[in-house]
Amino acid sequence: MKRIDIDSAIRLHTQWRRQFLNAFAGGAYADMPLSEHRGCTLAKLLKEAEGTYVESPDYQELLAIHDRFHALANDIVDLSNNGLGDSADLLLPELNEASHQLVGHLDKLREQR
Repeated sequence: MKRIDIDSAIRLHTQWRRQFLNAFAGGAYADMPLSEHRGCTLAKLLKEAEGTYVESPDYQELLAIHDRFHALANDIVDLSNNGLGDSADLLLPELNEASHQLVGHLDKLREQR
C-alpha cells in the first residue's frame, strides 16, 4: 500500500471537476476526457492507498465525501440527460461544496504525515 501524493490527488480532482463542469456547460458529457464523464483518476489513487489509511477517520470521511461528490455528478448527468437541465443546475452549488470538502480532507491527510 502506498501513501497518497496529496498534491497530485488535489490536482487530479480539480482537473476532473473542471472538465466535468466544462462538459456540463457545453452539454458534451460523452466527449469528456478522463475515461468518460463518470471516470475519475483520483478514485484509483484512493484505492491504492486504502491499506495505508484504513483506520484513519479522516480517510474514511474523505472516501465518503469523494463518493458524495461523484453521486452528485452522476445525478447532474442523469437529470440533464432526462431533459431536466434546470434541476441539474440546482445541484451545481452542492457539487462545488463537496469539491471544497474533498480538497479540505486531502489537506487533513497531509497534516497527519
